[in-house]
Amino acid sequence: MAGGGVTTEHFDTVLVVDFGAQYAQLIARRVREAHVYSEIVPHTITAAEIAERRPAGIIFSGGPASVHVDGAPRIDPAVYDTGVPILGICYGAQLVSLQLGGEVAKLGRGEYGKTELSVAEAGGVLFGHDLPRHQTVWMSHFDSITRAPDGFDVVATTDVVPAAAFENRDRGIYAVQFHPEVVHTPHGQDVLKHFLYEACGCRPSWTMSSIIETSVEAIREQVGGDRAICGLSGGVDSAVAAALVHKAIGHQLTCVFVDTGLMRRGEGEQVVETFRRHQGIELIHVRAADRFFERLAGVTDPEAKRKAIGELFIRVFEDAAGGIEDARFLVQGTLYPDVIESGTADAAKIKSHHNVGGLPEDMDFELVEPLRNLFKDEVRRVGEELGLPEEIVWRQPFPGPGLGVRIIGEVTPDKVETLQHADAIVREEIRRADLEREIWQAFAVLPDIRSVGVMGDERTYAHPIIIRAVTSEDAMTADWARLPYELLERMSSRIINEVRGVNRVAYDVTSKPPGTIEWE
Repeated sequence: MAGGGVTTEHFDTVLVVDFGAQYAQLIARRVREAHVYSEIVPHTITAAEIAERRPAGIIFSGGPASVHVDGAPRIDPAVYDTGVPILGICYGAQLVSLQLGGEVAKLGRGEYGKTELSVAEAGGVLFGHDLPRHQTVWMSHFDSITRAPDGFDVVATTDVVPAAAFENRDRGIYAVQFHPEVVHTPHGQDVLKHFLYEACGCRPSWTMSSIIETSVEAIREQVGGDRAICGLSGGVDSAVAAALVHKAIGHQLTCVFVDTGLMRRGEGEQVVETFRRHQGIELIHVRAADRFFERLAGVTDPEAKRKAIGELFIRVFEDAAGGIEDARFLVQGTLYPDVIESGTADAAKIKSHHNVGGLPEDMDFELVEPLRNLFKDEVRRVGEELGLPEEIVWRQPFPGPGLGVRIIGEVTPDKVETLQHADAIVREEIRRADLEREIWQAFAVLPDIRSVGVMGDERTYAHPIIIRAVTSEDAMTADWARLPYELLERMSSRIINEVRGVNRVAYDVTSKPPGTIEWE
């Protein structure tokens, strides 16, 4: 059974009810940025189930549907009578109005993008006396709330919406037509804080130090005096999970790091240096590059490459872990978005592990998942608090099969060396431009083609390198990064001059969708 995560009963909890909005996770993250713990729950949750959870507050998310269409999601009406403070956002605000007797109608025009909001003089709980009476907010709706329910005070309007924000302090029910969770609403976080602190009475106790403290207690209680192993991938999640578990149980943890030869330049050595020497963690370092290159010889299909790499990783991991027969627990870097997407079901035995390519079903370990309640940004902050080096904590996401899926066609040692060199230049120039934390991922791709070029008055026939850089919140969608031309020029010049066998550089300007972040 999975365990070892943050013991959340020590924290005030706000439930974010998901009505299908693209911003549900963002709302939950904004709540946590206010140092209040949040969880995402489906709109099918009942009032009785909410009462069992004993939350300090509830937030209804936005949603893509109209409240008037057949089958539009609803909430159990009894939720309004639980006494738990509620904040409705966009669709959630319209649902509050509709279910409590207000009116929602089409006015012939919607509001999309930046909109001027006029706040009533009193301001109410949501706006108080510390926010401006006129402010910019981000709207995204066609239906409009034309009348608030009886007993509610309208505290804000726009030129289009006569009830852009309304509240009933006695019932503890609040609603805003705009999106306070997005950065395009400059005072949005203040509105959320007013709801969290004043309406819900939440304590701002969700901090990195408290997260670590409660996690350590939970891990020690779960593991006891037994041993645990962790498959280190070199990525952020497994690194922070290992450091957190090591803080809790020390020498009872052994990490296994399989060096496939498909990592970015210098990463293998960096992982070993960080965990064996600086963190003092017992580490089994398996150098398996030759086995992986042998297995990949002649393989060109992307899915076949992924499968080959994943299966071999399992076998190598099993061989290395075979010397730790008494280990009862397996540490995984599962994050909260993984839990949401998998339906939050806990499994007693390992089914898969995205960090190590899929562990076999017959590995009979109990899971320790210390990060399962955390978002990616929280994981990075925990890593910093634990003293992990910046180059580990702020490492960009990297696919499980490594450079094997950034080389189009057959994977060979020479191609890996070429791509490692080009990729190192891309990432180095991103760091020099101070853009590393603004870019979700930036990397190089080596396609299976050659092109004609001229170098030193001689004709060349060499490989191109494709640079890919994207911005994203959660990798579900992504936009190509508008890198400065001067930066692209430096990257191109350096790659062509410094990387043998490359005579052309291209930049990928495809968003996700329709493309993916990775090429294979």
